[in-house]
Amino acid sequence: MNDSHLLLSIAVLGGTGKEGKGLAYRWARAGYHVYIGSRTAEKAIAAANEIREMLGDGISIAGMSNPEAAREANIVVLTVPYSAHRDTLESVKDELKGKILVDVTVPLVPPKVATVQMPAAGSAAQEAKEIVGEDVQVCAAFQNISHEHLLDNSDVECDVLVTGTSKDARAETIKLVEAAGLNGWDAGPIENSVVVEGLTSVLIGINKKYGSTHAGIKITGAKHAS
Repeated sequence: MNDSHLLLSIAVLGGTGKEGKGLAYRWARAGYHVYIGSRTAEKAIAAANEIREMLGDGISIAGMSNPEAAREANIVVLTVPYSAHRDTLESVKDELKGKILVDVTVPLVPPKVATVQMPAAGSAAQEAKEIVGEDVQVCAAFQNISHEHLLDNSDVECDVLVTGTSKDARAETIKLVEAAGLNGWDAGPIENSVVVEGLTSVLIGINKKYGSTHAGIKITGAKHAS
């Protein structure tokens, strides 16, 4: 376990869902302080206890309300469904000032989840930036990762594209991607998140058509930094 990780804490808002719980599991395993957030603290505490039972003693994980988790953490990761996106951000915006927000949200609009449908802001991440304001660096990441293999020790054959409002924020987010056991690529400014988020609907359609559950993307023709 890398002791430097213990200087950094991560809040996973909506961390009781499959994607959030899987990411929390991987970061706790890597040695980070992890706070699972939820609208109800009881659900968050139950999810944290479940991960602690899986990983054993020696990890640092706790469950609490979304605002409490955002307040405690250095970096905040948002993993809620798009229907809860705005309300969750409004509830924690005061706690996000001066921090990095990593938005995992995809603007899926049931029932046509295999059709790309972007909000007026351009993407969920750009919408998040409008909501939280200039005091928060916003990145988009993990949209194209299936939750199917996160909550265990499996290798995930999928790369992660990271967009964001600054090069430094993207670099910090890529560190979290690598800590989760994945390859992260700097995919440029937050405006590019429209492509990354839109790919999720494409992958959902591929899963449905070809009988899979975890279609993903890989970057070829470029050498990944070691």
